[in-house]
Amino acid sequence: MNKLLQMKNLERHYETPAGVVKALDGISFEIFEGERVILLGPSGSGKTTLLNCLSALDSPTGGNYSFKGREVPRNNSEKMTSFRRENIGYVFQFFNLLQDLTVLENILLIQELANKKNSLRAKELLELVGLEAEVDRFPGEISGGQQQRVAIARSIAKRPTLLLGDELTGNLDTETSNKVMEALVSACKQENITSVFVTHDEGLVKYATRVIRIDSGKIISDERTGNDSGV
Repeated sequence: MNKLLQMKNLERHYETPAGVVKALDGISFEIFEGERVILLGPSGSGKTTLLNCLSALDSPTGGNYSFKGREVPRNNSEKMTSFRRENIGYVFQFFNLLQDLTVLENILLIQELANKKNSLRAKELLELVGLEAEVDRFPGEISGGQQQRVAIARSIAKRPTLLLGDELTGNLDTETSNKVMEALVSACKQENITSVFVTHDEGLVKYATRVIRIDSGKIISDERTGNDSGV
């Protein structure tokens, strides 16, 4: 496998009235193309901060972060935005679909913003996540699990190199979470997308090829699951 990204001794410290908070305290790892990585840890462990640094939504205060062999921009909002636009897809916990657009139109809009509008591909992506029958419905007319699958299709519509998710099944019951994760694994494998997801749900480990556990801003374990199928 080819190396996609590398972090070396990454730090993200915050100054507070009570002193320095070390949200990330010397994080080092590599991620390879095609991996499905889950970041596991309790609330406040630093996993969301790490995800924000991976996506260049936030700038680390120390250490190095390279993506495809190039240093990732930091402390420059324009360059950070360009990096995200060119490389990153994001699935949020709360779906963030536009309620006045149909399921299909939500996909087409993202394609248009990325200058990659293609209605045939948009329909193929919805079929990939099992929603080919819902293309003309509005988000409010489908279930939460279906909305999250639309969000997955939308996030990969621009063909990101890296797909990130923060507690993307946090609002769903176990059965629906499994359906969403199965759709996600299928989409990432078919589209050759590397993925990293933050969760506190141990039940999602079966969908990962690798699990990184974080606590107090440090990696406490990093294990491959041997689960290449993701099921």
